[in-house]
Amino acid sequence: MLELLNDLLFDYTIRTVALGAATLGLVSGALGTFAVLRRQSLLGDAMSHAALPGVVIAFMLTGSKAPLVLIIGAAIAGWLGTLCLIAIVRYSRIKEDSALGLILSVFFGLGLMLLTFLQRSPDARQAGLSNFLFGQAATLLERDVVTMAVVGGLALLIMAFLWKEFKLLSFDQDFGASLGFPMRALEVVLMSLFVIAIVIGLQAVGVILMSAMLVAPAAAARQWTDRLSVMVLLAAVFGAISGVAGAMISSLGRGLATGPVVVLCISAIVLISLLFAPNRGLVWAWGRRQQNRRRLRLKPVLRDLYALANQHDDPYYAHPIATLRTTTAGGGVHWTLTILAELGWVQRIDQTHWALTPEGYAEAERLTIEIE
Repeated sequence: MLELLNDLLFDYTIRTVALGAATLGLVSGALGTFAVLRRQSLLGDAMSHAALPGVVIAFMLTGSKAPLVLIIGAAIAGWLGTLCLIAIVRYSRIKEDSALGLILSVFFGLGLMLLTFLQRSPDARQAGLSNFLFGQAATLLERDVVTMAVVGGLALLIMAFLWKEFKLLSFDQDFGASLGFPMRALEVVLMSLFVIAIVIGLQAVGVILMSAMLVAPAAAARQWTDRLSVMVLLAAVFGAISGVAGAMISSLGRGLATGPVVVLCISAIVLISLLFAPNRGLVWAWGRRQQNRRRLRLKPVLRDLYALANQHDDPYYAHPIATLRTTTAGGGVHWTLTILAELGWVQRIDQTHWALTPEGYAEAERLTIEIE
């Protein structure tokens, strides 16, 4: 661990890759929150695939593989894909999910065709463009990270400036329109920010895996909170952590591509959140259900003790737990008696016998009268 931390701080390659992956995770996690809340998770997949032809065309027009040039090309293609999506949904009967599938397949097919054409040409300068399919974070340089940080930071600033408007767009678009906000223009701006989050990560994780970086951090954060501001912050933190962790883990051995490892790290965070988040975690929900079931058994056991006690002259006559197990359906009688004893309604006479207390007798009588 100390060696990994030393490499993270002083090894140029690992530090650069970790910073780039963390920047990507932070930006895509924060912006992806709105995609998840608006149930547009497939949007990231469509826009990342739509960006591929923009990368190839930008290279064909400029002959440069400078990150900023390729990012601009990817952003333009992704933005055109966004406008096509909005137009298809608005002016046709095609549903949004079908429109996303169309955009994804058409733009990605065009990108693969152009990439294949370039690979067959004798120009060696096109080498490395295919890395945008699956990403190659190890090729990141400091200037690439700076470009990602500047572009991503600008997107986050726009998100902060339009925070209230994006909240209305995500939760009550009709109410926002009634207040006079240009909701259609805001939708275009928000989708443009999604495109920015996607294109800055193409070099690191690639077209295929970029959608996971947009959706997974927000999906994990949603399990921990119901507040939008906290969710955005958690999604950004989860994305950054997965980026750093993926860079460190991929540095441990040869053949471990950083992009897929980063996606596996954020997937692990999603799994942990789904299982153990206090509000929505499956483990906590199972525990609450079990606790509620046991609490529901308090009244039947108390009434059974009351019915048995009325068969004797002494209302506080002790009864063996075996008798209660035969009269009460299901298990957990001993646990239920323990809870009733903590409430002061029953008392333990010896190892096997339990009896009502005066308070318990009064409570059991009240429950019996309510049923009758």
